[in-house]
Amino acid sequence: MKKEQVAHCQFSVWYPLFKAVTIRSVILPLPENVKEYLLDDGTLVVSGREDPPSHAQEGSDDAEEIQWSDDENTTTLKAPEFPEFTAKVQEAISSLGGSVFPKLNWSAPRDAYWIAMNSSLKCKALSDIFLLFKSSDFITRDLTQPFIHCTDDSPDPSLNYELVLRKWCELIPGAEFRCFVKENKLLGISQRDYTQYYDHISKQHEEICRSIQEFFKKHIQYKFLDEDFVFDVYRDSRGKIWLIDFNPFGEVTDSLLFTWEELTSGRNLKGDQSEGEATEQDFPVFRCTNSKVTVQPSPYLSYRLPKDFVDLSTGEDVHKLIDFLKLKRNQQEDD
Repeated sequence: MKKEQVAHCQFSVWYPLFKAVTIRSVILPLPENVKEYLLDDGTLVVSGREDPPSHAQEGSDDAEEIQWSDDENTTTLKAPEFPEFTAKVQEAISSLGGSVFPKLNWSAPRDAYWIAMNSSLKCKALSDIFLLFKSSDFITRDLTQPFIHCTDDSPDPSLNYELVLRKWCELIPGAEFRCFVKENKLLGISQRDYTQYYDHISKQHEEICRSIQEFFKKHIQYKFLDEDFVFDVYRDSRGKIWLIDFNPFGEVTDSLLFTWEELTSGRNLKGDQSEGEATEQDFPVFRCTNSKVTVQPSPYLSYRLPKDFVDLSTGEDVHKLIDFLKLKRNQQEDD
């Protein structure tokens, strides 16, 4: 996997090419001070409300203050505000129907859904987005190690970080699939939520595989900037396929029900096909969880109740508690 391939999977690179077959989205440049804030473990979640204080400017000293007092001393903690950026984000959220799914250039904070009040990635304000982003290892990796696992020694491509806001859609996990492409040929398709058994996938796997293959040939093949890549799709209740995302063809991307050794070498893939399917050289291998016996715990469980909560329980880190209390207070005031 080369750095150039990773760069090509940035949302702002592929979205203009495939806008007609994916979810409507808005891309906003991420200010440098916001990037620094996201990487700063010692600052509070900003309010990010729709009505930011008009007198506060980015980088000014008029940030919202929270005071903690005792008999010995008083400590003032400042929550930074980004009024201009907040206004742009809220305008974009409104244009997308009032609720969005947020991500950066590559990743969404899927590992942090548990920290949101609604246990979801559905966001209605910048404060929701910041709470998820500052709690996500995936977002931190985007910001600090975007080219991890790359094998070439070329200089890192220049990056302009962006906040991506996607129109919120209630997607059923059992209708998402990950597709692996090598040399512009669709090698394999995996059930995205492989930890669960879905009866309809087992019964309709041939039809699902065929519709994804047709979508790939019509809309994706030879149109992406690389010949090796991974893409995610969603099959709606009418059987229509929607493009969700692109990912690099390599270890940084979860191979789900395949292994990267299989995908890179091609070994063990033909054995999955039936005799009739094997006659078509470009027919992809389809894998799904085919019984309730093979159901596994969610891979995101390891991110729940992390070190932050351990620190909170021992009194070592009060910032997460402040985040929760501030967000809850703002929601109550909005209601």
